[in-house]
Amino acid sequence: MTTKEILERYGPRDAAEYDVVIVGGGPGGLAAAIRLRQINSDISIALLEKGSEPGAHILSGAVMDPRALDELLPDWKSLGAPLNQPVTGDDFYFLSETGARRTPDFLLPRCFHNEGNYVISLSNVVKWLAQQAEGMGVEIFAGFAATEVLYDKQDRVVGVVTGDMGIGRDGQPTDNFQLGMELRGKYTIFAEGARGQLGRQLIAHYKLDEGRDPPSFAIGIKELWEVDPAQAQPGRVVHTAGWPMSPDTFGGGFLYHQENNRVTLGFVIGLDYRNPWMSPFEEFQQWKKHPVVRKHIEGGKRLSYGARAINNGFPQSLPKTIFPGGALIGCDAGYLNAARIKGSHSAIKTGMLVAEALADALKQGRAYDDLTAYPEAYEKSWLYEELQQTRNFKLWFKKGSTVGTLMTGIEQWLMPKLGISAPPWTLHGKVPDHKSLLPADQCKPIVYPKPDGKLTFDRLSSVFVSNTNHAEDQPPHLTLLDPKIPVQVNLATYAGPESRYCPAGVYEFVSNENGKERLQINAQNCVHCKTCDIKDPTQNIVWVAPEGGGPNYVGM
Repeated sequence: MTTKEILERYGPRDAAEYDVVIVGGGPGGLAAAIRLRQINSDISIALLEKGSEPGAHILSGAVMDPRALDELLPDWKSLGAPLNQPVTGDDFYFLSETGARRTPDFLLPRCFHNEGNYVISLSNVVKWLAQQAEGMGVEIFAGFAATEVLYDKQDRVVGVVTGDMGIGRDGQPTDNFQLGMELRGKYTIFAEGARGQLGRQLIAHYKLDEGRDPPSFAIGIKELWEVDPAQAQPGRVVHTAGWPMSPDTFGGGFLYHQENNRVTLGFVIGLDYRNPWMSPFEEFQQWKKHPVVRKHIEGGKRLSYGARAINNGFPQSLPKTIFPGGALIGCDAGYLNAARIKGSHSAIKTGMLVAEALADALKQGRAYDDLTAYPEAYEKSWLYEELQQTRNFKLWFKKGSTVGTLMTGIEQWLMPKLGISAPPWTLHGKVPDHKSLLPADQCKPIVYPKPDGKLTFDRLSSVFVSNTNHAEDQPPHLTLLDPKIPVQVNLATYAGPESRYCPAGVYEFVSNENGKERLQINAQNCVHCKTCDIKDPTQNIVWVAPEGGGPNYVGM
């Protein structure tokens, strides 16, 4: 049943009016809400979060730079913010299959220095931020995804629509049907994270990326472990480059020791990788077997698993962030600093900047216009300066790991010592990630060993510990523009890469009764990482928000 038919039968939708509607309950959206209420406690705010509660869908490494939090809530320590474990030391290794070379501390580029930062669970930090926001009177609606942007006749954004509930797999309303609701605001802020469903639509609708470099993404895959107290090194931060990836692939590993004998570790791989036989999930599993890594977790217990697409964050690819009636913040725009592997401080800062611009606009009696003060303030901020410093990081690695390592050393180690704050040159990317795959017959197949169930695992057992769940009787939220393309193009030319780049076993090619291949989509496994939406070589897969469900990350 189409939306029009549903509205004819059940409509019109209920509507609620607010000064500000915020889509996304991550650090950026919550920071915007908090800052707005700090400026004017009478501003009415509705914040939508598609997870079952704030933090449920939040996944990050994470080592947090508290600079933006210091500005937002200077007394965060006394308020009980869960930033309890300061970084105590940094290790950076270049790995070969069996060996490792540690970078001396005095040669470590500034982007890998973490003095003054904290090893955290970003999920827990977000839960705490939500408590602060609710204490200020912000209305948080968890478990409701915004699925549609509302425009007026002047083509201005005037709010969003939440998804209808109780639609069956056949597209028909069930006995539990509930019509979605319109949340209308004088301004709407989009803070959905990387590759946001509505953010992507807004960028296309208003041509916000016109004249910009194509955005670049990576997939981050993470596990949380509990280890023997004798192995625990609270505050120790480890990063690696090299093995098991090929030299022409961007990425590396991270391992952070938290408090309470917890270790969080994972792998980041740029989604511009070329070999369709590669599996980011399997690369991560192999990486854990390296002696440098396994000594930290061997004999421990894996507690949780998750995956998420992340921005590679260079300013050359940032879209215009404002449009009539709203703005993009945080990773919905692409503000992550890939060189530092940090985005939460960027999200909080951009949330604050947009809130200040927005509060001033409301004070002046303005509504539904361009918040020009937001990008103007960004260009005068420390965040702008920080991202300019690292603007070439990912782009150097597109030229190979040797060039990337050398130029990172020059730009992030040598230049600061010479008093040069940012490189005097700017690189540009021209090829979007989905166009980077080579045909399978031009690449060497990769055969990965079977998991041992102790240190390495398969996808399905990993999805189980991510606490992922979706109602079986709902329309698939992973949609194909053309159902013939997966077999006719992706399988025939690229050996079916979706069966490997998905970290949750959503896509698999199976044989029909007549022996012909077809793509089976196990949507219930989806951890909402958005990798398929980005990496599919024909851009035939479109991720849309499901009717509730998804992962429930605990301590991640």
